[in-house]
Amino acid sequence: MGKRVLIVDDEKLIVKGIRFSLEQDDMQVDCAYDGEEALAYAKSNPYDIILLDIMLPKLTGFEVCQQIREFSNVPIIMLTAKGDDMDKILGLEYGADDYITKPFNILEVKARIKAIMRRTEPKAASGEKTGSLESGAMRLDCEGRRAYVSGREIGLTAKEFEVLELLMRNPNKVYSREKLLKLVWGTDYPGDVRTVDVHIRRLREKIEENPSEPKFVHTKWGVGYYFLAE
Repeated sequence: MGKRVLIVDDEKLIVKGIRFSLEQDDMQVDCAYDGEEALAYAKSNPYDIILLDIMLPKLTGFEVCQQIREFSNVPIIMLTAKGDDMDKILGLEYGADDYITKPFNILEVKARIKAIMRRTEPKAASGEKTGSLESGAMRLDCEGRRAYVSGREIGLTAKEFEVLELLMRNPNKVYSREKLLKLVWGTDYPGDVRTVDVHIRRLREKIEENPSEPKFVHTKWGVGYYFLAE
């Protein structure tokens, strides 16, 4: 069974083009043309990824993304027609995993989708990348891609989980923002290091009792970020 994708955009020609291309790769595609319809689809169907335009009728893409994050950690790629960096940063603030600026090449869209899907698929049950990681009150189920603090499950997006897993696998090692961007987002990612800062801030808001005084993910000023092992 192919992967299931939700495309959300009020420009029907764009939706039609993306849908046709993804279906050629045996993906199952649903389409929504406004924010309310998108939320209804997301609540009633298990998707592998959502392509979400920012400028939508009824609810904006930001509002849809924020509400989806209340019940799902499905990977979300924001689509924006603007070159304004603020739109991209806001998308990440609301819980998006990636963004693509219009006009885009459909091959780029497909490459981003496949890259995210590869990273979010459960790992094979072999090798050192499987199992769980534990440090103090923090535990990661690397196969199920779930995070727990003091036994309570914390809902992380795909990128938040990947950042935390990388840092936990290399405790006390300081990673620069540039290195984290390269390792987690890939060398062909067009964004800048502010993407890392946004994800670290969101991650701390979820896992730290007091984000301004973190116990897990620390900053080494002028250098980067690291996970403090207990």
